[in-house]
Amino acid sequence: MSRLKYTSLSLSVALASILAATSTAAFCQTTAPVVTAPASNQPQLTPRNPQDAPADEPTFTLKQQVNEVDLFFTVTDSKGRFVTGLKQENFGLLDDQRPPERVFRFQQQTDLPLRVGIMLDTSSSIRTRFKFEQDAAIDFFLQILHRNDRAFVEGFDIQLNLAQDFTNNIDLLNEGIRKLRPGGGTALFDSIYNTCKNQMLTLQEEGTVRKAIVLVSDGDDNYSRSNEEDAIKMCQRAETLVYTISTDTSPSKGKGGAVLERISEATGGKAFFPNKLEDVAIGFKSIEEELRSQYSLVYRPAEFKQDGSFRTIYLAATDSRRYHVRVKRGYFAPKPVQ
Repeated sequence: MSRLKYTSLSLSVALASILAATSTAAFCQTTAPVVTAPASNQPQLTPRNPQDAPADEPTFTLKQQVNEVDLFFTVTDSKGRFVTGLKQENFGLLDDQRPPERVFRFQQQTDLPLRVGIMLDTSSSIRTRFKFEQDAAIDFFLQILHRNDRAFVEGFDIQLNLAQDFTNNIDLLNEGIRKLRPGGGTALFDSIYNTCKNQMLTLQEEGTVRKAIVLVSDGDDNYSRSNEEDAIKMCQRAETLVYTISTDTSPSKGKGGAVLERISEATGGKAFFPNKLEDVAIGFKSIEEELRSQYSLVYRPAEFKQDGSFRTIYLAATDSRRYHVRVKRGYFAPKPVQ
């Protein structure tokens, strides 16, 4: 694995430039990122494949956690256009209010495997616009899925309906979308919470992947037991970006629109508000472009503790007037493996 040097001097200069150019309040509003695998000073032993040793001999595999953070983020200019080609020295980072102990890798990522889910609001409130949602979702899959990507489809009203689990087969995803039917109340927060918990948090992958959910809804909730904060925290634990596309085309965003914005901003995604129903497809297209235009930063936090606490992250461009960074606000530190 290639390793890039990020000296404390260059980082201090970068952070000084940011803090000088940005007030504390404004800087805290730039979002931040996420987690990867934890660390333990004591290697742990677990059984290995019995075929690799005699039957009467104990078999073990040496397993050790590594305290590294995989951070994905998006950079746009003042007009909202994606900015590519920036270097590591163009950014400053604080993890839990401290510069990272070491940066291992910085690069622009366009081909990392995607694990993406589409959640379609199937409550009775969106009945008249459901066909547009289905068509746009199918086109999204046709454009974004590459060979190593996988996706799933869900519909939700008062219950969550997994219409198609993770697959790379476009025909199966199409069938899953088409068999969804609108009707019932809306358990938005419960649906987000359970999707991140059951679909994203449990993913077992050999390498690094990007996890994202595209939520198509008006943002209303009238049935959940979970609240908005519960849903956001579970997405953060699952290291999942949430992009939202509003199906409410009224001039004002309203309460539901504000909910969609808060969920997206807290998880490092973005909320889209089409002016008319046919523009839902534009939101999908923008999400597709963003997922192929992100940066990746892998680093080791300073004074890292495996205590399950939430660690805030502040990431900003040194030239904050020209560039805006969008990334998760933080991550939950893992707990030691028992």
